[in-house]
Amino acid sequence: MMSKIASSPMSLPIIIGFTAGVACRLLMLRTDYRQYPTYPHGRIIHIALGVIASLLGTVFVPSLLKQEYTAITFITLAAQQFRDVRNMERNTLNEIDKHELVPRGGTYIEGIAMVFEGRNYLVILTSLVSTFATVFFSWWGGIIAAVLIILLALKLKTGNNLHHIAQIVPANVVVDGKNLLVDDIYIMNVGSADAQQQLATHGMGFILVPKNDNAVVTLAHPGQRQAILHDASTILGVYTDEGEPSLTPLIKRDLKTGRLGVFLLPMSSDVDMAMKVLSSVPILESAIRMPKKAQAKKQDGG
Repeated sequence: MMSKIASSPMSLPIIIGFTAGVACRLLMLRTDYRQYPTYPHGRIIHIALGVIASLLGTVFVPSLLKQEYTAITFITLAAQQFRDVRNMERNTLNEIDKHELVPRGGTYIEGIAMVFEGRNYLVILTSLVSTFATVFFSWWGGIIAAVLIILLALKLKTGNNLHHIAQIVPANVVVDGKNLLVDDIYIMNVGSADAQQQLATHGMGFILVPKNDNAVVTLAHPGQRQAILHDASTILGVYTDEGEPSLTPLIKRDLKTGRLGVFLLPMSSDVDMAMKVLSSVPILESAIRMPKKAQAKKQDGG
């Protein structure tokens, strides 16, 4: 049986295509400060799904070349399965979010679920292109195609971060009576004298200045603001506990200028570290708004 597989003209394309797909998924898989996918069981699940996606992309090519068009049906069924994976990720993260001191929020969760679904499609594409290239250009063509498509997948994996759309400026935390402000931006009313003291002692403030009109609207999105608070609190820690509504990181917007006042309660008051953390917060796809393009299209009569 093994000798027949080895002597098959499609054995080399299948091996290269499958290997390229699995390699693509492994390179895109990481457990970072967000702790998702969890290690090791969450990673095992996603690696297994990547192997399945790689097999689908690989076997599609020989099926198509043999004019067995039922293979298209299998790809369609696979797409449905990966949509179910997206639902699974969404439900899991929603359950986890209930127990976070500073939750991710629905927009962030939907973005993560969308990413995991999309990466399986990238694996299918990598396997399919690599297998086709090996069939038509020999092994070296498959390897070149695999490298190029993996580099493309890694580029698509990364999006913009907060520093691409906003200038991050350290700011003073001001407790004026019962009012808490970050520079001149009002954050909240704090009635307890003890809470006022803790906020003044442990609080850290930043001003986010949008770089253009698109950034103003994107930063105004509540889901994007919640993502900023969650990432900062996850990495820097948060000086709060359940049942402490006064000790809450918040972001408020200056309606006149579109600036954001960011109030954090980190465990460590390291301004440089906080700047790096805020700079690396991802811009959520669901939060991106581009009013400039809409205005330009309207002016062009589109």
